[in-house]
Amino acid sequence: MSLKRTLSITLQIAAVLVVASLVVGQYLGQPVLLSYVETGSMQPVLSPGDGFVAIPAPIAGGIGVGDVVTFDAQEIQGGGLTTHRVVEETERGYVTRGDNNPFTDQDGGEPVVQEADIVAKALQVGGGVVVIPHLGTVAMGFQSALDAVQTRLAVALGIRSLQGTQGLAYILFALSGVAYAVDWYLDSGSREARERDRSRDDGTSVFAIVGVLALVLMATATAAMVVPGGTQEYGVVSAEFESENPTVIERGTSQELEYVVPNAGLVPVYAYVTPQSPGVDVAPERVAVGGRSEASTTVTLTAPDETGYYRLFVAEHRYLAVLPPGVIDELYGVHPWAPLVAINGLLGGGIVGLGLLLLRGEPARIRSRESRAKPPLYRRVLREIYR
Repeated sequence: MSLKRTLSITLQIAAVLVVASLVVGQYLGQPVLLSYVETGSMQPVLSPGDGFVAIPAPIAGGIGVGDVVTFDAQEIQGGGLTTHRVVEETERGYVTRGDNNPFTDQDGGEPVVQEADIVAKALQVGGGVVVIPHLGTVAMGFQSALDAVQTRLAVALGIRSLQGTQGLAYILFALSGVAYAVDWYLDSGSREARERDRSRDDGTSVFAIVGVLALVLMATATAAMVVPGGTQEYGVVSAEFESENPTVIERGTSQELEYVVPNAGLVPVYAYVTPQSPGVDVAPERVAVGGRSEASTTVTLTAPDETGYYRLFVAEHRYLAVLPPGVIDELYGVHPWAPLVAINGLLGGGIVGLGLLLLRGEPARIRSRESRAKPPLYRRVLREIYR
C-alpha cells in the first residue's frame, strides 16, 4: 500500500473516531476527550458548533474562577450537559455564566454547581480555550440523522427499545450482522467457482487479529465498568422539624438511606461508593456484587445547621472482579482510573498473549490475492439487484 493511500485511510479513520467520540459522549453524558457547544452562550470564545478538548474532571485537577467547565445542568434548557465559565467560587459550590450572557446561571434559577456536577474542563493554553472550529457541526448532523433513523425504525416496528443509547447499540449490532450476511452470500458463488492458490496466500498478521480482539474486549469491559457508575444526587431539606420524608431532615441531625448497587452482568464487580460533598458518609464504601445480583451499602446524610435546600452527592465507581480486592483497593487509593487501566491491561494483555501462544505468530491465511481484488460490498449488492 502506498504512503498516500495509507495516509488517506488513516485520516478517514481518525475523522470517524472523532465524530464517534463526540456522539458517544453526548449519549453517555460524559465527554470522551472532545466536546462541543450547541448555542451561542459562550461567544465569542466558542460559537455554535465549535469543538474543544474536554479534560475529564477526575484528571483535570482543581477548578477555579476563569475555567470553562462542562457540567450536568439541572435547569438550563431543560437540563443536560452545559459548557460555561466559572465566575465565582462559594462555600456551597461554583457560580457559572456563559460569556455571552448578561447574568449568571444561578440568577436564572440554576442551582449552584457542585464539584460532582462537573464532568470535564476545557483545555486552556495561555488563558484561552483551545477551539476546534465547526467540529460539533458535523457531530450534531450525524446525531440528528441517527435520532431520525432510530425514531422511524421504532415507529415502523413498534419497538420502543430501538430509541436511545440502548437502541443505537441494537441497530449497530444488527447492521453489522446484515452486512456480514450479505457479504457472505455475494461471495459464496465466486468462492465455490474459484480455485485458490494457497502458495500465493499472504495471510493476515496475527498481531492485527489479536489486537482487534483485545481492543473489542477492553472497550466492552470499560463500558461495563463506567456506564453503570456515576454520581447520585440527594436533594436534602434542612428543616426546623422532623419529617417522615427521608430527605427532609431536622437541621443538625442525620438520616440513613440504603444505596443499592445492581449488577446486570455475569461477571462479579467491586463497587466503591464514596462521599462527594460535606455532610455525607458511606459505610462500607466498598461492596462486592455477584453476577446478576445486587448488594447495598448505607448512606448517611447530615442536614446543615442552617435551614434550606441542599444538594448532597455520592459517587459510584465499579470494577470487574478480575483482580484481588486488595490490589484494587491500592490502585483506587492512587486514582479512581488506576484500576480501570490495570484491568484493561490484564484483559488486553491476556488476549494478546493467548493469541500469540496459540497462533505462534504465523499469519492467519484468510484471503488470497485474488479475493482482495473483489469489488466493494455496495457494488456487489447493486450488481446482484440489477443483473
